[in-house]
Amino acid sequence: MSLAVEIFDLPARQFRLFWGASGDLWQSLWDRILDITGDDPLRLWIFGTLIYTMTLYWTIGSLYTLLDVTNRPAFMRRFKVQPGTNEPVDKDRLRRVIRQVIFNQVFTGLPMLYILYHTINPQTPELIRKLPTFTTVLWQLIVCVLIEEPGFYYSHRLLHHGRIYRFIHKQHHEWTAPIAITAMYAHPIENLVSNLLPVGVGVWATGCHISVAWLWFTLAISNTLHVHSGYHLPFLPSPEQHDFHHLKFNQCFGVLGVLDWLHGTSSLFMSSKQAERDYIMTRFRPLREVHPDQGKQGTTKKEN
Repeated sequence: MSLAVEIFDLPARQFRLFWGASGDLWQSLWDRILDITGDDPLRLWIFGTLIYTMTLYWTIGSLYTLLDVTNRPAFMRRFKVQPGTNEPVDKDRLRRVIRQVIFNQVFTGLPMLYILYHTINPQTPELIRKLPTFTTVLWQLIVCVLIEEPGFYYSHRLLHHGRIYRFIHKQHHEWTAPIAITAMYAHPIENLVSNLLPVGVGVWATGCHISVAWLWFTLAISNTLHVHSGYHLPFLPSPEQHDFHHLKFNQCFGVLGVLDWLHGTSSLFMSSKQAERDYIMTRFRPLREVHPDQGKQGTTKKEN
């Protein structure tokens, strides 16, 4: 073998060694988890998924809610998307949100998980035990993202239709300045059609391993909590587009913004000061200080 070939082959060999060691590590951790929880597919897919997703939702959501209930630490208010709102959050409204979200998670989430389990490819303890490869995880997550975007965008726009809105989606829009846990504060029909189905269809279409489903649910849940939080924090997804949707009502219906661009439902947003702040922060200076409101007229005025 020539020296040139050896030089170019070295990084590839190192990557293969790293990939193999990483896979062995994750497989070992997964085996330890299953040794504790058991590897019964039905219990893991239905009850394990419900417990995992609810724990994730309320862990992240509670951290944000503490900020809104206590107004501490004070410096965090500098990262508010809509300064002066929910300072502090109204306790009665908060209790209504908590009750509705728990109801939705149990009484729409559980039936959907039951149906999902019985419609995906048959699962066995042996299949549950073996983790998929990195490439399998990657393409299945990409498919889930590609399915969620049109699923959420079009179902969301449908819920804004004049003949439907006041009966279903109006409940979610009670919050023109949302907080994190209002992500699933919605009519049960909306929660099923617009929140759960767009995320679940990708899992069904790919027939993915339960670990991939949990990873996908982690990404989807954490993202919706962040974009509803009312805070634009460093290194986290930008909440500017969805916060603008709650503020203006008829803009920014999607998740990624691609279909909003295609259908022209982000034109007002793109001309606003909020659009200048719509990126992931890599520094700790609040974007309202980097891009202050002065200089643009009428971009922060609420519309009914």
